[in-house]
Amino acid sequence: MTHLPKISRLMATAALGALMLTAVPATAKEQAAPATTSTAKPELGTFGFDLTGMDKSVQPGDDFYAYANGTWAKSTQIPADKSNFGMFTVLADLSQTRTQGILEAAKADPNSMIGRAYAAYLDAPTVEAKGLAPIEPWLNKIRTVDKAGLAGLLAEADRNGVSHFFGGYVGQDDKNPEVYIYTMFQGGIGMPDRDFYLKDNERNAKLQAAYLQHLQNVLTLAGETDAAARAKAIYDFEKQIATVHWDKNDSSDATKVYNKMTIAELAAAAPGFDWATFIRGIGVKEDSLLVSQPSAFTGEAKLIADAPIGVIRDMLIVRSLDGFSDVLPDAVAQEAFSFYGTALSGTPQMQERWKRAVDFTTNNLGEAVGQDYVAKYFPPETKAAMDQLVKNVLAAMGDRIDGLSWMQPQTKVKAKKKLANFTTKIGYPDRWKDYSKLEIKAADLFGNALRSNQFAHDDNISRLGGPIRRWEWGMTPMTVNAYANFGMNEIVFPAAILQPPFFDPHADAAINYGGIGAVIGHEISHHFDDQGAKYDETGKLADWWTPADVAAFEAAGKALIAQYDAYEVLPGEKLDGTFTLGENIGDLAGLTVAYEAYKKSLGGKEAPVLDGLTGDQRFFLGWAQVWRRNYRDQNLSQRITTDPHAPSIQRTWVSRNLDPWYKAFQVKPGQTLYLAPEERVRIW
Repeated sequence: MTHLPKISRLMATAALGALMLTAVPATAKEQAAPATTSTAKPELGTFGFDLTGMDKSVQPGDDFYAYANGTWAKSTQIPADKSNFGMFTVLADLSQTRTQGILEAAKADPNSMIGRAYAAYLDAPTVEAKGLAPIEPWLNKIRTVDKAGLAGLLAEADRNGVSHFFGGYVGQDDKNPEVYIYTMFQGGIGMPDRDFYLKDNERNAKLQAAYLQHLQNVLTLAGETDAAARAKAIYDFEKQIATVHWDKNDSSDATKVYNKMTIAELAAAAPGFDWATFIRGIGVKEDSLLVSQPSAFTGEAKLIADAPIGVIRDMLIVRSLDGFSDVLPDAVAQEAFSFYGTALSGTPQMQERWKRAVDFTTNNLGEAVGQDYVAKYFPPETKAAMDQLVKNVLAAMGDRIDGLSWMQPQTKVKAKKKLANFTTKIGYPDRWKDYSKLEIKAADLFGNALRSNQFAHDDNISRLGGPIRRWEWGMTPMTVNAYANFGMNEIVFPAAILQPPFFDPHADAAINYGGIGAVIGHEISHHFDDQGAKYDETGKLADWWTPADVAAFEAAGKALIAQYDAYEVLPGEKLDGTFTLGENIGDLAGLTVAYEAYKKSLGGKEAPVLDGLTGDQRFFLGWAQVWRRNYRDQNLSQRITTDPHAPSIQRTWVSRNLDPWYKAFQVKPGQTLYLAPEERVRIW
């Protein structure tokens, strides 16, 4: 399975052939240009904002999210097949439906690869009739492996897309970004984070019981005997692994996870496992590696050496059935969903099969589908308007850097150079992925999934020794998201997010700047957040700040950490301001820079009052609107542990750090969100 390294997304995912543009600061004329001059009607409301979703009984200074979105939140139900529902989901559903239309047409063509993949997924009777027969040869390999053959089997598991004790990917070498290197990271646990095993609270106790039952159920489905005792042995083994894992904050630190080793050095640091056989088995010929969490590898290697082979076999059987659950009989799919969908996220029911068929096809053949999608649903005028917005926001970021009081002059020069070196990707890639080496067969769903995993693995490994693929994208055109890639020094915006409420060429400029403008600013500022700022204008992990810059930046970061640490999202469950710092900086800086770009886009004129709302009010409402989202409690609780983004309510509240928000909504001392001027966090 592939993994895109060193990127920061707008949302957790849970950021395609258009143009790659090198972003440069806008000219004065470009800065003055509004987002659109069209008189066509916007999709939402009279100017791009859904006024009916507001709750004006709430004071903006008490809860800006509820003021802007309260009626929407109260009246909107989460569909039974979703763990949360909001503006991202609305667009994702639209993208899914549009893609279904493309795939329904394609399945009538026997020569269409995407059509065959989609049709094979829809053919549930064939999947049920085959039962576990397609995966049995692999399960039998697991059942007969001994310790001597384990490293070779795990290498094969890697290529097959079956998770195990460690993961890896080929990405840029952070300190030599013109070269690819294989990076390894800790694995081995079936729940999303070590904290689910190690933190004692009521939520985790319930999840642990549900996971233990899940392990037992999967072993039973695989035809194994004595499933209860064997499940308990797997769980106990995984808990031991969790104890040696790095926590999420250390694992997110670009400096701490940069640990270059030779294979021999890894073997010396983590004895008890045949590293050379494993690494050569996955196709890596080079001797240098990056090992993200060295002490975790040391601990896991010892645990593997000491564990009974039967426990390891059982763990791999469970991982295999879980990993391929969506292409196996419904009993397996339902069991995986019962834990990962319902117990973890609170989702009552699985998606309809057609939706899962769309997701399967786009996950494995995303750019093949994407070519048809952008031809049909991404008009050139949207891209042109987005080009202008990006230029304006980049220019505003440059102005913000010039005006910083805490940054030293020599550092400002380097920061501006980094900004000037940005690459912006909008809509879709200018070069599409070649799937000609991937075989997709009719009526062979499991085989299609297995071969797709192997294709993705081989493609990822083939990067080694080759030139950096700057044309590649980490998201498909149908993805409702965006991302910043530190090593590439790029910001990326797939086609599907460039729609209302994020962006509407016919909407008021204030709404577009508060929506997609702040998203653009968010992704730009990721390159200057607590981790992105460690990379220079070439994408290299390097120290380019003075000690005074670092001290000032860290002081502002600590204030933002404290602000988010104080938010209690659920009873007894608070946010981790350190874990969410990068995304919170992204939101704060993105909104700040987008506001400045919006004001400049007016060319010195006052924005008109629309429906009784000033331009500044509309700007902040545009920001709030994109974060409309309702969560199931289980999903929200899980996100607090695993998602580096704050929940939508708290993301909206970042506006409390901006002076213009106070003036726009007459926020006064004593109101809940009020911060004294000296307490407002100002970074960029």
